[in-house]
Amino acid sequence: MKLAELCDTAPSYIGQIETGRKFPSMELIDKIAKILRMETYHFFKGSEENTIIETENIFPRLPNSMKKQIKARIKTQIDSSTDDILNDIFSKY
Repeated sequence: MKLAELCDTAPSYIGQIETGRKFPSMELIDKIAKILRMETYHFFKGSEENTIIETENIFPRLPNSMKKQIKARIKTQIDSSTDDILNDIFSKY
């Protein structure tokens, strides 16, 4: 949530980036890099075996407690969104 606030974007959008559902604009990537005090190119560095950007590569300097909070927030938002979608679907029947 803190990263989203610092980037002036929604926490759910950060979560979608982390889970690979969305890809941020270069402007947002630059903002995140500056906030984390790292070079932008680090987001695109992958190991030889895996070129997919993983949470550990994107946010290497975040404390584990913050990573856990981000994951918990994402799970809560996904659960809430799922409930909303299911309620919408079943309310039509």
